[in-house]
Amino acid sequence: MTLCATMPPMPANLSELVTAAAAQAPERAALVQGSRETSWSQLDREVDACAAALAARGLEPGDRVALVLGNVPELVIGYFGALRAGLVAVPVSTALTAPELAGLLTDSGARAALCSRSAAELLSSVRGTLSDLGLVVVADLPGVAADDVLPFDALLREGEALGRPAVRGGGEDLAVLLFTSGTSGSPRGAMLSHRALLANLDQCAAVDPPPVTSEDVVLAVLPFAHVYGLNATLGMVAKMAATAVLVERFDPVDTLAEVRRHKVTAVPGAPPLWLAWSLLPDVGQALGGLRLAVSGSAPLPADVLARLLERTGHPVYEGYGLTETAPVLTTTLCSDRVKPGSVGKPIPGVELRLVEGRPGDIGEISVRGPNLFSGYWPDGSEGPDEDGWFATGDLGYYDEDGDLFIAGRSKELILVSGFNVYPREVEEVLLAHPDVAEAVVVPIPHPYTGESVKAFLVLRPGAELGADDVVAHCARRLARFKCPTAVEIVTELPHTTTGKVAKGSLTPPRES
Repeated sequence: MTLCATMPPMPANLSELVTAAAAQAPERAALVQGSRETSWSQLDREVDACAAALAARGLEPGDRVALVLGNVPELVIGYFGALRAGLVAVPVSTALTAPELAGLLTDSGARAALCSRSAAELLSSVRGTLSDLGLVVVADLPGVAADDVLPFDALLREGEALGRPAVRGGGEDLAVLLFTSGTSGSPRGAMLSHRALLANLDQCAAVDPPPVTSEDVVLAVLPFAHVYGLNATLGMVAKMAATAVLVERFDPVDTLAEVRRHKVTAVPGAPPLWLAWSLLPDVGQALGGLRLAVSGSAPLPADVLARLLERTGHPVYEGYGLTETAPVLTTTLCSDRVKPGSVGKPIPGVELRLVEGRPGDIGEISVRGPNLFSGYWPDGSEGPDEDGWFATGDLGYYDEDGDLFIAGRSKELILVSGFNVYPREVEEVLLAHPDVAEAVVVPIPHPYTGESVKAFLVLRPGAELGADDVVAHCARRLARFKCPTAVEIVTELPHTTTGKVAKGSLTPPRES
């Protein structure tokens, strides 16, 4: 099943989208956060200043810059500024603990970090282990530079004095390093080039109707540390010169108020958002001006889809994608109608096939297109094969209309609000507890996050350990979304004849 279209010429460097938007709609609001507005012309100037200052401080093309911020204007400026300087952006979840953050910065070899004050405090506790990290820029720290940190506004002042920099890098050059579990047991950086990110934006723009138009006011509540928020939301806003309403933390009532206040017309969201909103009595009125509602990252329950359609009159279009594909692969916007459980058809320019799956049968999803990543950091391993195909590790099937349904995953991943959790990472933390003799984690259904983590533990003789103690132990070492939401103490775990834990007997069936 393949849909293809001729793609228009694309710029070489993703940051050129900001320059093009500034030329197209200089006074239009690019970013809105509360009462703070940033026009496209102002954003382009600030991206210039950021790029010039980073280069002047000795950062060379290909150097990595960690972005440890929520959805705030400083992240957007730093992201496009790093790309304009030929640097590699490494978006990082603000939920990470100090050990997780140190591990990710060490793996990426980040030479600079743009972060919040709270993240800077985490960094200071592990700074001695980060030999590559030289420059730390703090977004919400007004004032003058210190020995080890630089306020963001001071960085921009440095750059403004240097004039407009030349755009460095693009095309096949690495643009973004996004850490995901990939096919192994620990987080790995998916290497996304300018080519891949720009190609997916062109592919999405070729969908009819497009997910974002130049007239849209887009709710940017999906975290920019996730590819769905970074490229499918922020990238599309830049490509179309639209307006993004930035939201750092999702609160159902407050965020719906932002939709009303700023007359939001497009909402790319995830199932937890749609579930929470579907239960609010005024959701229909609040979304009265909505042009398009989209959901991704995890399956949207059929009852939520039906409830939203009844209360708002808007169908919620679902899609499917991966970090490694920049990210969008399919959408029900390409289907004749929205069907519960379906993720639609491939977007223009994406080829998709089911391996070892006869018509009507389940097969592993393999994809090909210009939006694919360049392999995993640092050597490009496990990327597309010599014919350009990438095996996603997801299982799916087509219905009689050619619409795709996701049937499960062949990889051992747990998907929490669209974020990958690899069981082994959690199990190693559990096994580090002195009272735990054996540990295994499995996915369980969760009404808000799609899936969550359940831990089964065998304790050492004489040990007494409660569920709250287990969760607290994990919370000191893992991001919140990786921590178990359920803990069961057992006397023994089931094992196969080869000695491996038989997880299949512990795991409830995933909904298709």
